[in-house]
Amino acid sequence: MKWTVTFVVAIAGAAAPMGSSLVLPALNDIADAFHVTATVVNLSVALYMLSMSIFPLWWSHFSETLGRRTIYLTSFVLFCLFNALAAVSPNIAMFIVMRCLSGGAAASVQAVGAGTIADIWEVKERGKAMGIFYLGPLCGPLLSPIIGGALAEGLGWRSAQWFLAIFGACLCIMILFCLPETLRTRKSLEAEAEAEAVAEVTVGDEKTGDTRPPLARTVTKQSVHIKSRKYWAMFRRAFIDPLRIVLYLRFPAVAFCVAYASVTFTSLYMLNISVQQTFSSPPYNYSSTIIGLLYLPNSLGYFLTSVFGGRWVDHIMHREARKAGRYDEDGKLVFRPEDRMKENAWFGAILWPCAIITYGWTARYGVIIAGPMIANFFFGMGSMIIFAMVTTMLTEFMPRKASNGVALNNFVRNIFSCIGVIVASPLIDAIGNGWLFTGIGVIALVSGFVTIWAMKRFGDRWRITMDQRMEKAMGE
Repeated sequence: MKWTVTFVVAIAGAAAPMGSSLVLPALNDIADAFHVTATVVNLSVALYMLSMSIFPLWWSHFSETLGRRTIYLTSFVLFCLFNALAAVSPNIAMFIVMRCLSGGAAASVQAVGAGTIADIWEVKERGKAMGIFYLGPLCGPLLSPIIGGALAEGLGWRSAQWFLAIFGACLCIMILFCLPETLRTRKSLEAEAEAEAVAEVTVGDEKTGDTRPPLARTVTKQSVHIKSRKYWAMFRRAFIDPLRIVLYLRFPAVAFCVAYASVTFTSLYMLNISVQQTFSSPPYNYSSTIIGLLYLPNSLGYFLTSVFGGRWVDHIMHREARKAGRYDEDGKLVFRPEDRMKENAWFGAILWPCAIITYGWTARYGVIIAGPMIANFFFGMGSMIIFAMVTTMLTEFMPRKASNGVALNNFVRNIFSCIGVIVASPLIDAIGNGWLFTGIGVIALVSGFVTIWAMKRFGDRWRITMDQRMEKAMGE
C-alpha cells in the first residue's frame, strides 16, 4: 500500500512541472498568435512559477486541518478548470492569468507530496521513497516538452492546454480511488481558534478583575466578544499564519539549504528558456517538435539520478551512522539530516555548474547539437542530486512540519526562478549564452562550496539549536 500511495503522489507531482514546460516549445507560436514579444509571452511561464511558489503555503497549511487527500482532490479539480479556460483564452492577458492559477492549483503536490511520503515511510527508507516520488515531477519535464512540441506542430498550441485539463481529470480519478488519507492526526481549525479566543478573553477578565463565573459571562456581551475573536483567529490561522513559514529562514541550516536549492532551480529555468530561444534561431532553426526533444537529455539525467541517487544517499546515511556509532535503545541506527551532505553533495555541486558553463559556450558558438545536449545531461544529473538532497533534509530538519519545510523551499526557489525566466531572454540577447551561463556557473560553485562547508562545520550545532527552539515554541 505504501508503494501505491508513493506512485500515485509521484504521478500527481508531474502535473505542475509538466504545465510549466509543456508550453516551452510553443512560445514562439503563442507570441505570434497574440502578437506580443518573447519577453511578454515568457510571463506565462514566469508567473506560472510564481504561483507555484505562493499557493503551496496555503495548500500545506490547509493539509494539516483538512487532510492530504482533500487538498489533492480540490487542487486538481481547479487545475482542470483553469487549463480549460487557458485553452480558450482570446487574449494574452487571460491566457497568462489562467496559466498562473493553474500553476498554483497543481503546486499542492510540491508542498503536500513530501509530507505524504514522510507520513508513511521511516527515515531509513525515505531516501529511496523520495527518489521514486521525484520521478513524477521529473518525468513531467522529461515528457512534456516532447508532447508539447508535437501538439503545437500538429494541432496548435491550444491543444497543450486541453491535454493538461484531461491529465488533471485523470489524476482526480486516481486520487479518488487509489489514495487514502495518510495524515494520522488532523488539527481542528475551529476548535483551536475557539480555545485561543476563550484564553484571550479569560486573560482580559483577570486583568480587569471580572470574577463572574463562566456561565454568567456566556449570556452577556462576553459571548459576542469570544465569537468575534474566534472568527478573527480562524481567519488569521487560515490566511495569515501560512506566511509565517518564512520565519523558518531564521534557522541557518534551513536558510543555507533553501538558498542553494534556489540557485540551482533558477539556473534550470534560465537554461530552459535558453534552449527554446537558441535552437529555434540560426544556425539551428529547429521546429517545435525538435525543440521539445532537446529537453530530453537533462530530463534523462534527472531520471537516472532519481532512480539510483536515493539508494546511494541511503548507503551514505547508514555508513555515517555506523561510523559515528549512533544507535538507539533498540540497537537501530540513528540518522541525522546533515549526513546526507557528503561526497554526493560535492559531486553534484561540481558537476552541474561545470555542465552549464559547457552548455553556454557550445550553444554560443553553434557547435554540433551533441555538445550542448551532453552538457545538459550532466546538468540534469548534478542538479537532481541537489534537489533531492535538500528536499529530504528539510523534511528531517522539521519532522513535525515536513510539509512546511518543503513549501518554504518551493516558495523561495520559485520566486527566484520566476525572476530568472523574466530576465533570461534579455540577458541572452545582451551578453550571449556563454557569458551568462559562465556567471551562473561561478555563482553556483561558490554557493555550493559555502553551503557544504557550512553544513559540515556547523550543521550538527545548528540542528540541535533549531530542535530546541522549535520544541520551546511548540510547548508555548
